Amino acid sequence: MAETEIRPTNFIRQIIDKDLASGKHTAIKTRFPPEPNGFLHIGHAKSICLNFGIAEDFNGTCNLRFDDTNPVKEDITYVNSIKQDVQWLGFDWDGEAKYSSDYFDKLHGFALELIEKGLAYVDFSSQEQIREMRGTLTAPGINSPYRDTDVKTNLAAFADMTAGKYKEGECCLRAKIDMASSFICMRDPVLYRVKFAHHHQTGDKWCIYPMYDFTHCISDALEGITHSLCTLEFQDNRRLYDWVIENISIDCQPKQYEFSRLNLEYTVLSKRRLIQLVTENHVNGWDDPRMPTIAGLRRRGYTAASIREFCKRIGVTKMDNMVEMSMLEACIRDDLNVNAPRAMAVLEPIKLVIENYPEEKTETLTAPNHPNDESMGTRQVPFSREIWIEAEDFRESANKKFKRLVLDKEVRLRNAYVIKAVRVDKDDAGNVTTVYCEYDPDTLGKDPSDGRKVKGVIHWVEAKSGAPAEFRLYDRLFTVPNPAAQDDFVSAINTDSLVIKKGWVEAGLSEDHDEANAWQFERTGYFCRDKDSRDDALVFNQTVGLRDTWAKIAD
Repeated sequence: MAETEIRPTNFIRQIIDKDLASGKHTAIKTRFPPEPNGFLHIGHAKSICLNFGIAEDFNGTCNLRFDDTNPVKEDITYVNSIKQDVQWLGFDWDGEAKYSSDYFDKLHGFALELIEKGLAYVDFSSQEQIREMRGTLTAPGINSPYRDTDVKTNLAAFADMTAGKYKEGECCLRAKIDMASSFICMRDPVLYRVKFAHHHQTGDKWCIYPMYDFTHCISDALEGITHSLCTLEFQDNRRLYDWVIENISIDCQPKQYEFSRLNLEYTVLSKRRLIQLVTENHVNGWDDPRMPTIAGLRRRGYTAASIREFCKRIGVTKMDNMVEMSMLEACIRDDLNVNAPRAMAVLEPIKLVIENYPEEKTETLTAPNHPNDESMGTRQVPFSREIWIEAEDFRESANKKFKRLVLDKEVRLRNAYVIKAVRVDKDDAGNVTTVYCEYDPDTLGKDPSDGRKVKGVIHWVEAKSGAPAEFRLYDRLFTVPNPAAQDDFVSAINTDSLVIKKGWVEAGLSEDHDEANAWQFERTGYFCRDKDSRDDALVFNQTVGLRDTWAKIAD
C-alpha cells in the first residue's frame, strides 16, 4: 500500500486493531468462501475487496475456499470463473485454492463426535414434517419423534446413510440443540442430507453431503481463520457457528463478524434471480454486459481498478442501504477519463461530401490520443473528400443553442478543417442522406485568418478507410430502482436495455484485438471491443456515457 494512502477504517478493521493490540491474534487470516453454483457479481466484489484487502493491509493472508457442499448445483466452470474474477480484481489467495470438500472426511468425523455426545441424531421425518415441527417466529418448535433415539442406533443409522442405504429425502442428520430457541436456526438444524450426486472434486466417494452451516465454521477452524466475515443475513447463524465449534474437539475457535451486503439500484444481486435471468434467456449468458456479474462488467469495459474504487467508496457498515448505480458509473468514468485514449466513431452515419476538396486527394492528419496527457502520444487519421458524420450533428435549421452543423453555417471537424454546409440530398421519406459542404483549407489546426469565430466541433470518420462496426448501447437492465421488491421481478426488465447501432470507426481500431483496451469515442462515450468482434465485423460495447444521463432524466 502506498505510504501516502490513508487506509479507510470501519468497524471490522477496528476489531482487528484491538485484537492485535491485545495480543488475541498475532497474525490475521481471512477467507473468501464462494459457492461454485454461478458467476460472481458486484456484491461478491465487495466481499473480495474486504477479505483480501484486510489481509493485505494487516500483512496477513487470505484463503480462497470453495463452498462446494451441494454438487447438484455446482460445476467446474464456475470454479474456474471465480478464480479468474478474483485474480482479475487484483488479488491472489494464500497457497492453493481450497475446497470444503477437502475436509469431508474430517467433517464426517466431527458429525460422529456429535452423535456420540448425544448432540446429533438421524431423523426419518420428511422435509415437510421437519419444516412444520420447526415452528415459527412466534411459536416454538416441536421435538421430532426421533430426537431421543439412543446413540448406538444413531451411529448405525448414520453409517447406513454414509453407505448409501437410504434414498434421498428419506432421512437426515440433525443437531440436537433447542427446539424452543428464539433463533429458528438453532431448532435442531440439519447437518447432513442424502444426495446421490457426482461431485466435481470428490467424484462418487460420498452420497451424503454436509450443510453449509456445519461445514463453514469447521472449515474456518481447520484453516486457522481469525476473522470470518459474512453478510448480515448470516447474523442469526452466528449462534449455530459458535455452537458447532464449541461442541467438537478442535483447537482453533474463529469468530464470525457480519457486514451489510451490497444492494445496487436497477439490478438484482440474488444468485437465484441471476440464474433465472440466464436460464430463461432474458440475457445472453452470465457475461452479458447488462449483468451485474464481474464477468459481465469486465466484458462491458469496467476496469478492476474502478470496481475496487467503488468498493472503497461504498465502505463497510452494518446498515443495509441501496447504492445508486450512478456511484458505480462515476468510478469507471473517473478511471477512463484519465486512462482511455480518444478515437472517433460514428454510430448513426450520414455522408458528408466536401465539394471543394480534391477528389483524388487523401491526407494524413495528426490527432492527440488524449487532450490532457501528451504521454499518450498521437495517431494518424486519414482525411479525404467524403467522410461520415453523426446524423444528429446536422440540422437544416436550428437556433443558436445548436453548436453543430447547420445549413449555411460553419463548424470545425475534430482535428481537421472548418466546413460550411451548403445543400443536402434526401430520401423519399424526407430524411437527409448526404450533406454537401465546402471547407476552408487554411483552417487546419488554426482559426480562420479573417477572425471569424467557429464555436462548434463535430467528430467524423473518413469514408474510404473507416471500418464498419456494430455498437451495443446498454441501459439499466430494469426499469425500477428495486426490482427485487416486485412480485415478478422479470416483469420489470427494461426491453430497451440493449440498443444496437451500425456505423463506422477509425481504421486503426480494427488493428487492436485486446478486449481489455478502452477508448473514449469522442462526444459519444466510453467503449471496449467485444469478444464477438472479427477483423471484418467489429463490435463495441458502450461501457458508460460521458455524463450521467439518468441524473438529467431525474432532474
